[in-house]
Amino acid sequence: MGSLGKPRDAWSSYSSVTAALLVCVACSQTPLQAPHAPTHGKATLGVLSYNLNYGISGDAATLDAIAAQPSDLVLLQETTAEWEQALRARFGEDFQYMMFRHCCGAGGLGVLSKYPVRELEYIEPPEGGWFPGWHLSVQSPLGELQVLNVHLRPQLGDSGANLGGVLSGMVTTPPIRKEQIQLYASHLEAGTPALIAGDFNESERGAAVSWLEAHGLHSALPDFSREDTWSWQTSLGRLSRRFDHIVTSRELRVLSARVIEAGHSDHRPVFALLEPCSSTYSKAR
Repeated sequence: MGSLGKPRDAWSSYSSVTAALLVCVACSQTPLQAPHAPTHGKATLGVLSYNLNYGISGDAATLDAIAAQPSDLVLLQETTAEWEQALRARFGEDFQYMMFRHCCGAGGLGVLSKYPVRELEYIEPPEGGWFPGWHLSVQSPLGELQVLNVHLRPQLGDSGANLGGVLSGMVTTPPIRKEQIQLYASHLEAGTPALIAGDFNESERGAAVSWLEAHGLHSALPDFSREDTWSWQTSLGRLSRRFDHIVTSRELRVLSARVIEAGHSDHRPVFALLEPCSSTYSKAR
């Protein structure tokens, strides 16, 4: 798909160059919440979002990171045919429902679910967005849940993994990520609880997450953790940012959210435990 495919060496170079340029914003000092106990009589749903890193397909430690979590629904980014083969072999008995859409180098998406899942739409990115979004429906114990699995544009300009590309990317890519999330979110159906998760390539202060917050959704991780989800070791030290998010609509209550220190991907898994805000929110088909 043309410019959607970016070579692995460019991806690595981008991370190294970025280490010399990106400055982490100080973490918010808003007091963190303690995990909440599930409400008696209400169902819960464990959700994991994980960018696997398409360059290490089949990595055992990364598969172990998924296996170690009490997840009912796993949303994956940077899947490949090789990753799919490894995931099906490892988790075929744990997750009855698996779907994959591999694309454009690092643009693959996957879902592992213990509950019925179906594709609603596979959404091509806007100009410059690189990676598609995936709109799914999950028949969860919480009721019908619509899900967006996303991988937004990295902070890299069109000139590539060089100084100019990184500098220009800081300016030019935030509007692209905002346009991506606006497009993908426009496919959400009113009245059905929504979950948007994946690699946003920006913190909760970024354009895309901020737009979602302004439209009534909420990023769960900052309420419970100040940990970063992405890191890269460079000659200048380790660079880390919070790029991965689980964002929920108001019909869902987040009981806990955390970053899992596991796996060999440059990203860490993000896990959240959800319950419905009421017992009557689900929309019948």
